[in-house]
Amino acid sequence: MELAVQVGARLRELRTARGMSLSELARRAEVGKGTLSELEAGRRNPTLETLYALTTALGVPLSTALHGPALQVAVSGRAVDAVLLERFEDADAVTETYRVRIRAGAAQESAAHATGTTERIIVLAGTARVGPVAAPELIGPGEHGSWAADVPHLYQAPEGDAEALLVVRYPAA
Repeated sequence: MELAVQVGARLRELRTARGMSLSELARRAEVGKGTLSELEAGRRNPTLETLYALTTALGVPLSTALHGPALQVAVSGRAVDAVLLERFEDADAVTETYRVRIRAGAAQESAAHATGTTERIIVLAGTARVGPVAAPELIGPGEHGSWAADVPHLYQAPEGDAEALLVVRYPAA
């Protein structure tokens, strides 16, 4: 089954399980109703920004929409390409690990995630400017950083592409 169809079906399943109408989810996520309808029908590929907006409005981690048996999902945003490598869930939190590429010359501002969400990055190659929009840090190869992801935060590669591992931890609801 094609990725757009799988993700769309999962979004519809999550929305209906919460008793939300298409209009209500679109309003809460600040996504067009037509866009959401096309996503759920598998006729449109979601961007990373759109998926984060929808999963935040649904109150679930991003990986909930991407996770499936033998499924390695890649999503892209304005500046970031991300592949979900692992999802771990226990009583305290859901932790996701992504392989990310931050594309040179582009910047991506990620909206605030659920309260208490944190992100950690290990830069493998290149240099990344990441963290809260008000105070991002410059992180080079072999270095790491972390920040609260329940505030708007930035991803940018000022000098060529940056390759990294990103760990996102969502506290249990």
